[in-house]
Amino acid sequence: MLNGGRTFSMGWHPESGFLDARWEHYCELMMIYLLAIGSPTHPLSPEAWKAWSRPVIKYQDLEYISGNDPIFTHQYSQAWYDFRGKHDAYADFFENSVKATKAHKLFCLSLHDRFSDYSGDLWGITASDSAKGYCAWGGPPEQGQIDGTIVPCAAGGSLPFLYEDCMKVLRNIRSRYGDKGAWGRYGFVDAFNPLTNWYNPDVIGIDVGITMVMAENKRSGFVWETFMKNKEAQTAMEKVGFRPTA
Repeated sequence: MLNGGRTFSMGWHPESGFLDARWEHYCELMMIYLLAIGSPTHPLSPEAWKAWSRPVIKYQDLEYISGNDPIFTHQYSQAWYDFRGKHDAYADFFENSVKATKAHKLFCLSLHDRFSDYSGDLWGITASDSAKGYCAWGGPPEQGQIDGTIVPCAAGGSLPFLYEDCMKVLRNIRSRYGDKGAWGRYGFVDAFNPLTNWYNPDVIGIDVGITMVMAENKRSGFVWETFMKNKEAQTAMEKVGFRPTA
């Protein structure tokens, strides 16, 4: 998957070979590289951890590493690897996701004049369905054609990072919009827009999944504890230089 480079190709087709696009800047890629570096049979060199870039975003008074991607990129690796109380040569990535979640909330609140539904107890935009189809939207900086849609897993997947703020959102969605269509057999729908009365008829497993996994991590730490029992996970974090944060 390196295909002659220092970072992984994003994919491979049997007809045409490797994709030109690469996992080369901060996003959900941390778990990909850690899994490869921790492999007991075909380990990737720890040097690959240094190969992807870590752009720094400054938003209001917050400064953190991010790849200008939706908030889910700060959630997925952290659903499994326990970065709490650890840092490598670049960052404490758990605290980095805390800052990213705070910035995302502030970003949504900054849109209130355009979309009156965004408020302290109703915010969150991440890659999701919309009335017009799939959208990779979010911010900061603003990505996609935001239209006032609320995506519950933006808050749900960030529960360990900003618990009180995220729970306020989820409780509000459940109590205020649940009977209108935001809550169903499998929990929260993927997205809804209270300004247009659009409620997604679909539930998307990856978005329900990140909410459930992160809710359990916040409640008991069970997923983190179970995953981190694997020697491969421990070895990889040691190889790339993670140490306890003082």
